[in-house]
Amino acid sequence: MANLKSLAKDTAIYGLSSIVGRFLNYLLVPLYTAKLSAASGGYGIITNVYAITALMMVVLTYGMETGFFRFANKKGYNPHRVYSTILTSVATTSILFLVLVLSFLTPIAGLLGYADHPEYIGIMAAVVALDAFQSIPFSYLRQQNRALKFASLKLLFIVMNISLNLLYFVAFPAIYAHHPQWIEGIYNPGVGVGYAFGINLVCTASITVFFWPELSGFRYVFDYRLWKEIMRYSFPILILGLAGILNQTADKIIFPFVYDAPDARMQLGIYGAASKIAMVMAMLLQAFRYAYEPFVFNNSNQKDSKQANAAAMKYFIIFTLMAFLAVMFYLDLLRYIIAPAYWSGLRVVPIVMVAEIFMGIYFNLSFWYKLIDQTHWGAWFSLIGCSLIIALNIWLVPHYGYMACAWAGVIGYGVSMLLSYFIGQRKNPVDYDLRSIARYTSLAVILYFLFTLVPAEWDIFLRLAIGTLLLGIFVAYTVKHDFPLDRLPFFKKRSRR
Repeated sequence: MANLKSLAKDTAIYGLSSIVGRFLNYLLVPLYTAKLSAASGGYGIITNVYAITALMMVVLTYGMETGFFRFANKKGYNPHRVYSTILTSVATTSILFLVLVLSFLTPIAGLLGYADHPEYIGIMAAVVALDAFQSIPFSYLRQQNRALKFASLKLLFIVMNISLNLLYFVAFPAIYAHHPQWIEGIYNPGVGVGYAFGINLVCTASITVFFWPELSGFRYVFDYRLWKEIMRYSFPILILGLAGILNQTADKIIFPFVYDAPDARMQLGIYGAASKIAMVMAMLLQAFRYAYEPFVFNNSNQKDSKQANAAAMKYFIIFTLMAFLAVMFYLDLLRYIIAPAYWSGLRVVPIVMVAEIFMGIYFNLSFWYKLIDQTHWGAWFSLIGCSLIIALNIWLVPHYGYMACAWAGVIGYGVSMLLSYFIGQRKNPVDYDLRSIARYTSLAVILYFLFTLVPAEWDIFLRLAIGTLLLGIFVAYTVKHDFPLDRLPFFKKRSRR
């Protein structure tokens, strides 16, 4: 299982950039919720626009990241030729996208509900075009196992982003209140939420400069035959990706159109802010995905690859369940990430986290059809899940508000996960340790249920103590059954003495 050690090391590095980065990004949540009141709908605008941006990001990468990993590691293919072809393709489509959006900016902004602020859409179109282009050099770093540069650039972006946000949402408003003439040329309080989008563009553009070594020093070629082959492989992944991102963002895109109430953006902001607390799960998924995708493709020809995949699934579920319990047991503290005006949305946190767990398991299961070049299965699974989410949002959001958004995600991901598992076991079976997974899941459910019996009006320190005790039970069970301490070098030395 030496490969699993490599996976763990890379996951730790990717996890550092993802977890630390996401943690730092948490700073933006209290910042935005404090500076943009719930009633103004400012955070609702951010939630909606970034959901649209995430959707367009999938469209503009059109499965080429996975296509790169597949063909760069495939026998008989030149990795540099694959990289050059894909890079040229994505760069071309990104430029065309940006030109089209800017050419028809006014009608597009009006269609999306931002006729008064078309600049929001124009700025984010530039951001998503740059992000799509950067995704290929980032994939190249992952394929080359250059996790440190990958993590450094991700963290640099986040540090720049947070610093500029603090400048424009905290420092400059304070200066403007007393000495507006000092910053008259660089700050206008009327811009408001627009600064969040402008800062994103500045930071994204800055990161592009650091990719010069990955964008130079080789001869650019565009192999049309190779491109068509990659597209045949990647197009179903585009459909899969569209369905997957719609699973995550459809509720935030659809909500303002189907929730017919004057406070629609306020409610969306509350839902978006509360969902951010569940981001711990998204951090783990992101870190695992960055390391796991190249790991699977690079080791697909190894004899023990299926055994390694089964073990990875088990440990993934263990740690996501542990993360779920930690968030729920310490929610009394974590809620201070968002302003009190948004606390009414905290009831969605456990539901959103369950949906994220299902999504992570579904991602783990997805490699059976990627490795046998039958990616159309993934497209079907994701389309079915996506259709359920969209239908449930349209049907239930007008009656139940954002709670319908949360439950629709659980149902959509759950169905996709189950379909992928049962069909995958027929097409490319993997011997997952279902008994052990079931025991961990049952224990987590029981511990969570016990914590829900603790009255909310009890002293916060008593509730935290009880939560810590229950989390300790789960950790102790994990250590006893799957991470015995006597296997660690430190404890081995002590036991010899």
